[in-house]
Amino acid sequence: MSTVSIVLIVIIVVLLAALVALYFFGKKAQRRQAAQQEQMEAMAQTVSMLVIDKKRMKISQSGLPSQVIEQTPKLLRWNKLPIVKAKVGPKVMTLVCDDKVFELIPVKREVKVVVSGIYISAIKSARGGLETPPPKKGFFKRLFKK
Repeated sequence: MSTVSIVLIVIIVVLLAALVALYFFGKKAQRRQAAQQEQMEAMAQTVSMLVIDKKRMKISQSGLPSQVIEQTPKLLRWNKLPIVKAKVGPKVMTLVCDDKVFELIPVKREVKVVVSGIYISAIKSARGGLETPPPKKGFFKRLFKK
């Protein structure tokens, strides 16, 4: 056998091993996510709140409790999260929001949302109705419109 064919065989074996490892890690992560989703659904409750402000900001600047910030992985601390400040009863709270729900939440209005801990997972209704934002145009649609 020539050296080229040996190198190709080694590369193929390494790629197959990487694919098998990714498959098993993906299955494990999928099971873990399903368990976390079940826990969130078990703790979910519908709450009425007045939304004061909503922003995308880094978790260190968000005003969340220090215990929550310490528990987040170091890689995720640089990402910007959808943060909602809302008045729930007499308390002003800082909550983390789901990306899909974040676009729908109106500012300075009362809304009913599904909350699990400090995570807003769904929106039920809003006083004055929910407004769906127009879908964002892609890069090429904006480019060719000009």
